[in-house]
Amino acid sequence: MSYGGTRLGLRANLPQFVLFSVLTLWIGWFLGMERVVVPVLASDYFHVSSFVLVMSFIASFGFTKAILNMFAGRWSDGVGRRPVLILGWLLGIPVPFILIFAPDWSWVVAVNILMGFNQALTWTMTVTSKIDLVGPSNRGLALGINEFAGYVGQASGGVITGLLAAYYGLRPYPFYFGLAVVLLGLAFSFLLARETKGHAQLEARMNNNPSDRKSFFGIFATTTWRDRTLFSCSQAGLVEKFTDTLVWALYPLFLVAERVSVLDVAMIVGVYQLVLGVSQLFTGVLSDRIGRKPPIVSGMWLMSVGILLAARGGSVPYFYLSSVVVGLWMALVYPVLLAVVADVARPEDRGGSLGVYRFWRDSEYGFGAAAMGIIADASGMVSAFYFSTLALLLSGFLVLIFMKETLHRQR
Repeated sequence: MSYGGTRLGLRANLPQFVLFSVLTLWIGWFLGMERVVVPVLASDYFHVSSFVLVMSFIASFGFTKAILNMFAGRWSDGVGRRPVLILGWLLGIPVPFILIFAPDWSWVVAVNILMGFNQALTWTMTVTSKIDLVGPSNRGLALGINEFAGYVGQASGGVITGLLAAYYGLRPYPFYFGLAVVLLGLAFSFLLARETKGHAQLEARMNNNPSDRKSFFGIFATTTWRDRTLFSCSQAGLVEKFTDTLVWALYPLFLVAERVSVLDVAMIVGVYQLVLGVSQLFTGVLSDRIGRKPPIVSGMWLMSVGILLAARGGSVPYFYLSSVVVGLWMALVYPVLLAVVADVARPEDRGGSLGVYRFWRDSEYGFGAAAMGIIADASGMVSAFYFSTLALLLSGFLVLIFMKETLHRQR
């Protein structure tokens, strides 16, 4: 369908869809700058021994990103996607400089607030823009491509900065890479990205939806508890991030304690993200064929098994294998939860609904990092792995009970 020159569909909007996918790749690169280097920086450079303190940089990032996710979606429904995207890149510019010159760990924790701003505004806008462009068809495919780009970006960004750290030291060269990425993303967003809010408005007309927008509280309440399907998504999104928090902070320290080299740590973490990214190309399409609920439930349960395997320890090849297993099952969940929210949300409130879901999902970076840091300090790192395993199992049961299949709504 088209209206006033605006058309829905992947083929009709392919150049802009590719551009937003490239931007998502670079957003992943920018975050990947921290995935390996910063946890090792905490232990080897700043000599931080408390797991709670090590996890604090993720907590500051997570709470900031979660809150901004919620408001960014709402803002974009009003002012548009492109201005919020550009603002996100601008807020990322100081991050590499502060990481290069930080005199103590508190600076790293503080600057991750800015990193949270950057990731919330930029990633929320690229995923929302892709959903706008493709319309109701092939939504799972679009989200699979989006998460593929972001997580391949994190994987390759982590490997690149890990290599720079292994050969040239933890500072400053890995963060020079981050500075180049954020400047590149800003330039392309400003010069080439186009506004996509009109595509969401076109979809609303196509569905004969009323043009009025819900209040912020109305969207928050619907996404959090009023709608049983959206409730199941919000709680599952929060719990699934336990896996990512583990791989980001505790797993590198766990591997270092097992006398794995910094280069191998970077590669093992990178394998998880690469498998997660590539697999989402297929799991997103799979959900367009068989439905949303089966991949989510099975993915949550199988992911819990993968986390349990990762805690068992062993040789370097075993660690590589466990990263493959965890990344594969995570891919069954990550893009499909987003697709469910997009299926249920009204097009004119889509940015706000996605923002609230992403608030709950990314708040786990804060809650989970704090909880796992406390558990690791009290009982050891392996106990934090067991805690995540149990949480994933329980969350999968809640999805099984409360979620309704949404693929038929999209069709």
